[in-house]
Amino acid sequence: MSERTSVGTGDPVDGGLSKKGLSAGTVGLIGAVVIGISCIAPAYTLTAALGPTVSEVGFQVPAIILLGFIPMLLVAFGYRELNRTMPDSGTSFTWAARAFGPWVGWMAGWGLIAATILVLSNLAGIAVEFLFLLIDQLAGSPGTIAELAFNPFINVAVCLLFMLGATFVSYRDMQTTQKLQYVLVSFQVLVLVIFSVAAFVHVANGSAFDASPVEASWFNPFSVATPLAVVAGLSLSIFIFWGWDVTLTMNEETKNPEKTPGRAATLTVVTIVVLYLLISLSLLAFAGTGEDGLGLGNPDIQANVFFYLSGPILGPLAFLVSLAVLTSSASSLQSTFVSPARTLLAMGHYGALPPKFAQVTPRFFTPGYATIVSAVVASVFYAVMRFVNENVLWDTITTLGMMICFYYGITAFACVWYFRKQWTDSVRSFFFTLLFPLVGGIILVALFVITLVESLDPDYGSGTEWFGLGSVFVLGVGIIGLGLVIMFWQAVKRPAFFRGETLSLDAPESLRRTRR
Repeated sequence: MSERTSVGTGDPVDGGLSKKGLSAGTVGLIGAVVIGISCIAPAYTLTAALGPTVSEVGFQVPAIILLGFIPMLLVAFGYRELNRTMPDSGTSFTWAARAFGPWVGWMAGWGLIAATILVLSNLAGIAVEFLFLLIDQLAGSPGTIAELAFNPFINVAVCLLFMLGATFVSYRDMQTTQKLQYVLVSFQVLVLVIFSVAAFVHVANGSAFDASPVEASWFNPFSVATPLAVVAGLSLSIFIFWGWDVTLTMNEETKNPEKTPGRAATLTVVTIVVLYLLISLSLLAFAGTGEDGLGLGNPDIQANVFFYLSGPILGPLAFLVSLAVLTSSASSLQSTFVSPARTLLAMGHYGALPPKFAQVTPRFFTPGYATIVSAVVASVFYAVMRFVNENVLWDTITTLGMMICFYYGITAFACVWYFRKQWTDSVRSFFFTLLFPLVGGIILVALFVITLVESLDPDYGSGTEWFGLGSVFVLGVGIIGLGLVIMFWQAVKRPAFFRGETLSLDAPESLRRTRR
């Protein structure tokens, strides 16, 4: 197998990989964690996922959050080990290609790109809705201005403006991204903490809607009614944790790239789980799980529980919650561009895609062409889907969970296989290169298969039916199928990568023997 480092002109680094011209050493540990939290978008994800999760598992939401945290943490350990040996912006694409060969690596990269493109379009849509909702609250015109967000022409026009702004910031250097995210993420987290503390104060004062003292049983997953409810809750939990891997795609731009991205990924996941537990416990204690009024089981408020609870909890400061969710979705829209752009950059750099994707802007040292392509594809997808069927946009979130399990699972197994000669080197190696990523990968693959089977039912997701099948199933299979078509097309156009000539299989023996 050829040991050529790349088809690009980057400087070689350890492991047969090569640099791609990105601005090295510009992101520190705190900056990487902040961007990771921004990409997860806790305010946006939890207001969308908390209600549906309550409908599945009731008071056991904290238990499901912790269960969803386990595979994320186990996979994060695998990512960290891979990054220590191969700090490359291609992450899942590069690592899977080194472990399993170019075909599997290409599909892992496709899974990451598809997932991020899906969420980019939805983030822009959510930002539009909360912008109009915030204006409505400040203007004191209940519903009048907020309804404008649901006019498809206004919605798409404002959505494209959000996308344009996010693209502009992402196109510039990583320092600009960091500075913006420090402000947006700090504000978002501060409001969420205030929101939670205020809810607990209402419970203590006896002014809560349906005060429910926190109980140990809330952390017991065995109290959930059925195994299918656990699976459904886990799928939603996986979605709310997704995005921490953006810290790894910046590895060529971080200080101490062998250690900082992995540490940032672990810190990001731990920070998010603490924040989620605080918010979920406070809102469960304040509102309960009833199906009437402000109960979290009420289907009329489940699509946006923060909006309905912000007034009763924060009073005249309720607009801060809408502003936090707007800030969350807008900041995540910008930071999420980091992952697909750098994966596309790596795929172009190693010859898996046209060489234009390997272009780095000479002024900002960012993957400019890949960033613009990501923005255009996400914008077109959103605009078309908004006019075709609004339910499809919600179903893309469910489909997103499938894609997350798909490429995270491949990456976890890539860690296990890549380090197969080191499993018994030490106790640490056994846990971090074999047991943890293997268990995490198995859980994610199981969730992928179960979701795929369940989504065959047209009632799954929004209830939209395509060709007699659920739209979630059609979207998921369609996206993977499209990836296969493009991959075979690239294999014809660019055979060198698929012959293993531009990105070698596995690592040099000397690297495997000397790594600690």
